[in-house]
Amino acid sequence: MMVAGLDMWIVIAYLVGVVALGCFAGMKRRSGGEGSHYFLANNTLTWPVIGLAMFAANISTVHLVSLAEAAYKYGLAYGNFEWMAGFTLILLSLFFAPLYLRSKVPTLPDFLERRFNRKCRDVLAVVSVFSALVIHIGVALYTAAWVMRGILGIDPAATIMGIDALMFFIIVIGVLTGIYTMIGGLLAVVWTESVQAVLLLVGAICITVVGFIKVGGWTELAHTLASNPHPLAAVAGSKVDWGTANFLTILRGADDPSGLPWYSVLLGYPIIGIWYWCCDQTIVQRVLAAKDEKHARIGPLFCSFLKILPVFFFVLPGVICVALVQKNYFDGQAPKAAADCYTFMITHMLPVGLKGLVTAAMLAAAMQTCSAALNSTATLVAYDMFKRWRPETSDHKLVKIGKWTTVVGTIVAIASSPMFGHYNTIFEGLSRLICYVAPPITTVFLFGVFWRKASGKAAYITMVTGGLLGALVFFLDWFKEVTFWNVNFMMMSFYLAVICAGVMVLFSRLYPEPLKAEAEILVWKDWKEPLRGEAHGHALGNYRILSVVVLVIFITLYIIFR
Repeated sequence: MMVAGLDMWIVIAYLVGVVALGCFAGMKRRSGGEGSHYFLANNTLTWPVIGLAMFAANISTVHLVSLAEAAYKYGLAYGNFEWMAGFTLILLSLFFAPLYLRSKVPTLPDFLERRFNRKCRDVLAVVSVFSALVIHIGVALYTAAWVMRGILGIDPAATIMGIDALMFFIIVIGVLTGIYTMIGGLLAVVWTESVQAVLLLVGAICITVVGFIKVGGWTELAHTLASNPHPLAAVAGSKVDWGTANFLTILRGADDPSGLPWYSVLLGYPIIGIWYWCCDQTIVQRVLAAKDEKHARIGPLFCSFLKILPVFFFVLPGVICVALVQKNYFDGQAPKAAADCYTFMITHMLPVGLKGLVTAAMLAAAMQTCSAALNSTATLVAYDMFKRWRPETSDHKLVKIGKWTTVVGTIVAIASSPMFGHYNTIFEGLSRLICYVAPPITTVFLFGVFWRKASGKAAYITMVTGGLLGALVFFLDWFKEVTFWNVNFMMMSFYLAVICAGVMVLFSRLYPEPLKAEAEILVWKDWKEPLRGEAHGHALGNYRILSVVVLVIFITLYIIFR
């Protein structure tokens, strides 16, 4: 055991507390157990809750562990995934959120049916369920289990109650999350997410501040990195340049070992970012449950401010760990592998009590992502698969279907989570999967929202074609030792999006369709139209002013850390 009894009691108290809070949320409005409450919290969410819940649903143990792992190897390069999100959240606030609120849809597949046709809805529903269970929940469970095994000092080959140790922790975390998500619905999810987001930030700030003080500040950090070899240099071989002189820069060249040259970020991230932040049910469901358009617009902008923090509190710890090893702070010890970087810092730097707090924060990160994805999966299955075939289904029955979906979804996610052990890093595996899923959905939503001539038949063909191409690329990449596949995954996302855009335009011309009457309010007449809407407030309460502030902040950050 690498943590003291007090730390374990803190972790246990957290687990009991968060499950109790989620169950209480479900009991609080038992009389309001209809679908609108269970799936959309009666459309009562305000912008602070929306922003915190979106941030919490996005941040998982993957960010705490795998971003630090990537930073231990490559510095701040993978921070692009955090700061580029700020730009796509502006798009959600300005262009997508108002249309979603106007349509009053419970799910994004429902939105796609109203804009195009039922076939598009069915395809998106299936893809959304897959992404929720595998991309969101599976990776979160795997990473959380890996962390718990490392913090408790359990050997990878060990078993607990006759079950592989890693699988044991996957099951425990998955079951506990499934319980309060099933009982409480979306209200339980956003309540627990808001608490967990605060706990997560407190834990991450603690380890960053402690490490930053011990390394001697920013100037000493930069000097140490520039003056010493990387801890992995002795074991990495001559093929990889493990220099640390540019570890504090975020934009890299084509030959950088991170595999994230600046142009791949510029071209590839918007494709996966628009899908993730603007078109994915797990994230956007908080916007769909907004009290009104003002809160739906400002909530994502508040989340964009929060996205400034992960680079400093999730990515930077990995860089600090490199410098501390270089300074021999750990008396000749170092993480056995880059993936152990974060847990190594927890167990070697933090005092008793604080270890338990940070461990609880890491569990919070995993559980909040799982609960968000489970609730969105329940919503998709209830509304887009069951009610789609039986429109007369009552809300009471839909809630029951949603609860059973949560149970089944938990089991499927637990079974699929070990697949992420296939990749070099967990975050790499997550990013690659998203790059192959996102292009057709991003393309269809962009054309659907901004081009009135986009036809339903073209949208369906684009989604099927893009999905098949994405699956093909996934298998080429999975078996790259045999196929010799060697295409940058971010650039591949861009290439797939270009192909999907060509298919969309071509078949919209070949099979033109008049815009449906119900779709008139779902398409902007021009890109300036949403900017001319009601401001809903003054100063920073005005979404237009707030959007400009967010844009300037992120551009400034890129200039400083370029």
